[in-house]
Amino acid sequence: MSTKGLDYETLNENVKKAQYAVRGELYLRASELQMQGKKIIFTNVGNPHALGQKPLTFPRQVVALCQAPFLLDDPSVALVFPADAIARAKYYLSLTSGGLGAYSDSRGLPGIRKEVAEFIERRDGYPSDPELIYLTDGASKGVMQILQTIIRGQSDGILVPVPQYPLYSAAISLFGGSLVPYYLEETANWGLDIQNLRQSVGEARARGITVRAMVIINPGNPTGQCLSEANLKEILLFCNQENLVLLGDEVYQQNVYQDERPFISARKVLMDMGPPVSKQVQLVSFHTVSKGYWGECGQRGGYLEMTNIPPQTVDEIYKVASISLSPNVPGQIFLGVMVNPPKPADISYDQFIRESKAILGSLRKRAHIMTDGFNSCRNVVCNFTEGAMYSFPQIRLPPKAVEAAKTAGKVPDVFYCLKLLEATGISTVPGSGFGQKEGVFHLRTTILPAEEEMPGIMASFKKFNDQFMEQYEEYRGYSRL
Repeated sequence: MSTKGLDYETLNENVKKAQYAVRGELYLRASELQMQGKKIIFTNVGNPHALGQKPLTFPRQVVALCQAPFLLDDPSVALVFPADAIARAKYYLSLTSGGLGAYSDSRGLPGIRKEVAEFIERRDGYPSDPELIYLTDGASKGVMQILQTIIRGQSDGILVPVPQYPLYSAAISLFGGSLVPYYLEETANWGLDIQNLRQSVGEARARGITVRAMVIINPGNPTGQCLSEANLKEILLFCNQENLVLLGDEVYQQNVYQDERPFISARKVLMDMGPPVSKQVQLVSFHTVSKGYWGECGQRGGYLEMTNIPPQTVDEIYKVASISLSPNVPGQIFLGVMVNPPKPADISYDQFIRESKAILGSLRKRAHIMTDGFNSCRNVVCNFTEGAMYSFPQIRLPPKAVEAAKTAGKVPDVFYCLKLLEATGISTVPGSGFGQKEGVFHLRTTILPAEEEMPGIMASFKKFNDQFMEQYEEYRGYSRL
């Protein structure tokens, strides 16, 4: 029998190799259980609104008016919408060539790119060029556009932190490149060691791989650490010495739950270093409305900013972007409001600040509740979530549990997470989906369940975990150290 183009055996092998654990086996099983009527708590993906977070009022008002511009002609519109939301909606509609139903420039609306550039300048203290900012359908689309441009074949390598967000491993596989891991050190609060980076590059080159770029995720996903200014300087000097493009995944820059290490952008540190380094290191930075305290994941608004990228290369990246014709326009408007929120003199300012502080304050509390909860469990150790929206506890699985997993044909942490799901309805992601050292096991969960539900969720986890350990430990007191 002749094979057809979409028969499994004839598919692109790069597609088959690509894995995305966040929506993998655990998620699919959780979805099955939900369809059977079981209550599922989806903590597998950073999706704030799906776990009950309410949207911020002002951006929704602005986009609602842009989506239904006929409301602006209604005499009673001012009774329902504040004047600053009406003015902002009129401004954004004036930037389009036919409202939200029309394509924009493939790079995004120029007026919103200008707003992004002004935001970056306020944040970093250095001018930003709107012509080097492309708006994208979420940060993920921007990451994929850049990786597709960099990767020429299997001998091209991308340095990626392990544990890593599986977008990177999946996209690198999809584009036919090679992932070059550099391991974060759990005992040093997921710190980054430059010597480890050098070793990773050396080993890759010995295998004939040309290392072309390095990814940093700051604050970290799934590990939640925040990089210090000193660490960022080391990374930038390393990239300069090794001629690597630095890809700065900074989508969690608003999610910081401690005061010792506030977020600082790679671009600011680079500019502060001055010439020649500030003129030499090629940097692409990413941000999105999906994360932060906005949580507008479904809107798919994001941007990438290019620093020290040659003009001819910028033109090629434009070509890649233009294949998709246009980033979605409502997402662009959400992004515009995020980077240019209400100001102190605006009518909506007080409500916007009140809502924002409430979300961030609650996330900080939830980060503590979850970390403390995990650390109260047998054979579980967890670093504090300094930033982002995840906990990544290490589960010290007894040998009997590892053997039981092998007998069941499962990776040990997948085995544990499936048992957790069946017993409690808590849907997590096994650490093996993010990468981890041999013989070490983790799970990743978001800190996003409602604050009032968090103690109950952690009590449910503790009950399951302690029963699991009781079942599989050969003796009491299995070491947590």
